[in-house]
Amino acid sequence: MKQKLYLLAAMLFVSLPGVASAYVGPGAGLSAIGSLLALLLAIVVAFVGFFWYPIKRLIGGKKGGATIEEDTIEVEQDAVAVKEKSE
Repeated sequence: MKQKLYLLAAMLFVSLPGVASAYVGPGAGLSAIGSLLALLLAIVVAFVGFFWYPIKRLIGGKKGGATIEEDTIEVEQDAVAVKEKSE
């Protein structure tokens, strides 16, 4: 128990901020905030693109659209029609 208390005290001590003799101007601050927001937005968009839409298609299916098989049959029929016209 004492060891956990010492560990907690050490972690709190290390996490306390020290005195910083630095100045972050408004331009650098806004750039840092903008970069952080852009990074967060990119992560959200990546999550939506890579995970949400495929899951949504698996759950709900493709509504109103043709299936891959129907598209393939249509393309083959078009190719046959073009070939017959050219002969």
